[in-house]
Amino acid sequence: MGLFDKLRGDEGPRVAFIGIDGVPFSFLAEHFDEFENLAAIAESGSAGAIDSIVPPESSACWPSLTTGVNPGETGVYGFQDREIGSYDTYVPMGRDVQADRLWDRVSEDGRDATVMNVPVTFPPQRNVQRMVSGFLSPGVDKAANPEELRDYLEGIDYRIDVNAKLGHDEDKTAFIEDAHETLDRRYEAFSHYVEQDDWDLFFGVFMTTDRVNHFLFKDYEHDGEYREEFMEFYRKVDEYIGRLRDKLADDVTLVVASDHGFTTLDYEVHCNEWLEQNGWLSYEEDHEELDDIAEETRAYSLIPGRFYLNLEGREPRGSVPEAEYEEVRAELKADLEAMEGPDGNPVADRVVTKEDVFRGDHDEIAPDLVVIPNHGFDLKSGFKGSESVFGTGPRNGMHSFDNACLFVDDDDARIDDVDLFDIAPTILDLMDVEFERSSVDGSSLV
Repeated sequence: MGLFDKLRGDEGPRVAFIGIDGVPFSFLAEHFDEFENLAAIAESGSAGAIDSIVPPESSACWPSLTTGVNPGETGVYGFQDREIGSYDTYVPMGRDVQADRLWDRVSEDGRDATVMNVPVTFPPQRNVQRMVSGFLSPGVDKAANPEELRDYLEGIDYRIDVNAKLGHDEDKTAFIEDAHETLDRRYEAFSHYVEQDDWDLFFGVFMTTDRVNHFLFKDYEHDGEYREEFMEFYRKVDEYIGRLRDKLADDVTLVVASDHGFTTLDYEVHCNEWLEQNGWLSYEEDHEELDDIAEETRAYSLIPGRFYLNLEGREPRGSVPEAEYEEVRAELKADLEAMEGPDGNPVADRVVTKEDVFRGDHDEIAPDLVVIPNHGFDLKSGFKGSESVFGTGPRNGMHSFDNACLFVDDDDARIDDVDLFDIAPTILDLMDVEFERSSVDGSSLV
């Protein structure tokens, strides 16, 4: 029990959330004999596999996890989004998230939040106790607030992210070493502020897990060259979670979760190449971005697996009349459902319409269709052209919609038929922070 905990009085229960980006529950559960700390949380509390969101990409997932609402409310659909009424695209950042974050609600309740390394939170907010932004941040010097936090992080050589380019090398040794160093610095910072014990909500994310999965997951699943290095990395993740758990005061509930699952990548699917080869997409003579599509284009794609009709009145050079929208969308949906990979297996597990999964005040840029791929097919887009629809790259692991993980160190929690939207209301309930149940898409698990 920390000094601040002894002095706090009756300010209400607290929560420490540890994110492990992209970690599948089945993997952890299969190795509970090695991951003893996560196994202990599962035994004393609740644990299980949960679904992610559509689309299961970190840029969209973390805004939804931290708000409890779908991309139609957050306004963030993926790593790259399209401007309204334009072919211009942009990379969504923290200010593009249009819904209330967990820490906003906590701060409005008069309580303190320490937020560390959450993706899509740059620039750091000044209405919270302390924050260092995560994925997409340019560097600690600009990503941390207040100054005391920035100075401390720079002093320990804190890293926002691993050097993913090292994962492109055939020899993964340097990448693995960098991943460990990044993880070590992240744990050091988390431990420092967990022990400071002056917060009501601690919210920190280990994103290096996602990076390791992208480059080594097939080695794990298929007993490849780096399987033992993969397991060694995760034994350290489990150890660090256990150490953080041991530092928590009695009034703190620990929640551990991932934003999506992971699986082996067999084929990269170049969706715009597929659209071009099947008569849906054409370009001007030179092309490398969305604005280079030709007027006769009927559809285009943005990652991951988001498909848009080139609609009259919505896109600047729209070719699909509004009166034909449903008919053309149904045609594209059928074509996508029929797409097969080189192995003869269907690429799509299912194809959903925007009405199926998106709703809210910020759905103007929602894709018309989203493909949830079968395991093994990683959906890409790109406008520079590809030699073929199916290919391979340096990554051997990919995100999955299913099999994300959730651990709640509270035996009253139920984890059954759960998805990412349920995490935010669960944390608010655990903290006794009042909120309108209709303001979130999920429901509390306690």
